[in-house]
Amino acid sequence: MADTQIRFGILGCADIARKVSRAITLSPNTILYALGSRSIEKAKTYASVNNFPPSTKIYGSYEAVLDDPNVDAVYVPLPTSLHVEWAVLAAKKKKHVLLEKPVALNAREFDLIIEACDSNGVQLMDGTMWMHHPRTELMKQFLNDPNRFGQLKSVHSSFTFCAKPDFLKNNIRVKPDLDALGALGDAGWYCTRSILWAANYELPKTVTALRGPIFNESGVILACGSSLQWEDGKVATFHCSFLSNLTMDITAIGTGGTLHVNDFVIPFEENKAVFSSAFKSGFTELVTGWTPLPSEHIVPTDLPQEVQMVREFANLVKAIKESNSKPDTKWPSISRKTQLVLDAVKASIDKDFEPVEIVS
Repeated sequence: MADTQIRFGILGCADIARKVSRAITLSPNTILYALGSRSIEKAKTYASVNNFPPSTKIYGSYEAVLDDPNVDAVYVPLPTSLHVEWAVLAAKKKKHVLLEKPVALNAREFDLIIEACDSNGVQLMDGTMWMHHPRTELMKQFLNDPNRFGQLKSVHSSFTFCAKPDFLKNNIRVKPDLDALGALGDAGWYCTRSILWAANYELPKTVTALRGPIFNESGVILACGSSLQWEDGKVATFHCSFLSNLTMDITAIGTGGTLHVNDFVIPFEENKAVFSSAFKSGFTELVTGWTPLPSEHIVPTDLPQEVQMVREFANLVKAIKESNSKPDTKWPSISRKTQLVLDAVKASIDKDFEPVEIVS
């Protein structure tokens, strides 16, 4: 299996595909095999500008990529409104699916994608890159340590960036027919995932959107927030926005310790990432400082997180192809839970900020 390289096709010429195509090229177990666009000229230009390998096949349609028998897997960075159509078709064509987030406009749509992947025996994973950084595993070890972190009590997460006027006018993430969830589906996806990750993917009982979301003239969310409540008393909040300075924070607080990370979506530097942890925190005798001081942890990585993601996905695909393994159900399950929370936040906004109970 070590010598097998998974051949990737990409559907569309989205901006984010520039980053993932580079990751496919850098990953030791994948080949950037094909690119499809609705315009073959656009695809040729995109491949040239983004330094695709000369061997990459260029197609003038998405269907042609899916019909290529040599394509093992596809990366789908299309607008969210197109995910069901093309992810389902990819699965029916026996192509494994790396799907950009948000995975769908709602969980009901995503269930159609899961069903298609399950019935055709193909792997499904969403494109949440930070989940695959080695820092994430080390942070998780701290959160799961009963002697240092203790029991999780609260999580606070934010992902904001100040979008330029052209983005706010023309980007697909502000178009109701393309990505109707706006900032909630884009930045809010990461916040929600970070909260569920900290809570070991235990779904909250209720979700209550915070008052004061901001919409554009088409009714797409540009900024919003929410609180989440669990039956055991855990709470969480998040804020996501296209209108505020770049921030990517997680604060997770336990009975014994606290985790802080300030760049969880995209690390400040590509080859390393930092987080801080504190436990048994208290004041000095004269209350002039803290003791013990929080610890800073620097986590190096030989490959960027998006390459780690592609490599892990390809390893799952190889296991299916060569060892008749079943597709890993962990990743679709995590995606679905993230989508369920987004659905509940949107429903709470639509219901004048009333609490919405999550039913899985």
